[in-house]
Amino acid sequence: MKLNIDEKLLYDFETHLNPMDIEDSPVSAKLVGYGEISSIFKLGGNDSVVFKRLPIFNSREEAERYSCRFLTYSEHLARAGLNIPEQETVIIAVPDRPVSLYIAQKAYPSDSICSRQIQSIPTEEAVKLISGISDEVKKILDYNNKNRGQVELSLDSQISNWVYTKNGGSVVFYYIDTSTPLYRIDGVEQFEPEPLLKSSPPGLRWILRKFFLDDVMNRYYDYTSVLIDLAANLYKEQKPELVGPAVKVITDKNETLKEAITVKNVESYYREDKLIWSLFLAFRKADRFLKTKIFGKRYEFILPGKIKR
Repeated sequence: MKLNIDEKLLYDFETHLNPMDIEDSPVSAKLVGYGEISSIFKLGGNDSVVFKRLPIFNSREEAERYSCRFLTYSEHLARAGLNIPEQETVIIAVPDRPVSLYIAQKAYPSDSICSRQIQSIPTEEAVKLISGISDEVKKILDYNNKNRGQVELSLDSQISNWVYTKNGGSVVFYYIDTSTPLYRIDGVEQFEPEPLLKSSPPGLRWILRKFFLDDVMNRYYDYTSVLIDLAANLYKEQKPELVGPAVKVITDKNETLKEAITVKNVESYYREDKLIWSLFLAFRKADRFLKTKIFGKRYEFILPGKIKR
């Protein structure tokens, strides 16, 4: 299904966008969330589509290459059996600005996002939801095993990346965090990590590159780590009481894991994950301060405020 994106509206929005205040624009915008390098919003009063903005490219060719990899990654996820929302990409190149890639995606009601669901449903239902997500993650493992040596997919399994819907009497999950195309072809990583670093100060990028980048990327290819990440994300969602039940249902469904998943190693994983992303956000805010307050330049990224972790 085509989303019928108004490219002129996107161009007008990007042209007049003030990243420090998105409401300071003739095009109405509603911020609905953040990715690690993207901001997510609705435009022009249209509630049927959300846009992820990635202002990270030096040229249209770079953006086109990223778009192709994004679409290929999404196709592989669908072949693996995951449900993917309708989505399209649009490249917006405003003179004297970085080239931005907009990923347009079908919007779902906010209360269908799994991180919202677990805030209000009983523990038993929340555990079933987590169990369902772990079944979706297992599809990636099966796909990788089937295509060993040719295609290897990874994904970020955290709860906010899933939508939970009902189709008749059946439960259907949609994976909505498709904007970071982490996958390997013949053992070669297809994602170019350098754009991820553009939103941090140049003088500090070596720290992220040296100590964190490989670890962050590689762990998403490890099935056990992906499941641990799923359970650990419950701490970020302020639902620590669900960690124990989540660990039990995940381990019961994955008895052949090479490494046991325990509440203790989930806690340890979360502490490390919290450090990585807290540091990354701190670097980004430092870069924004330097560019806007010290050098009087434009800062392209829309950053969140304090994140509860």
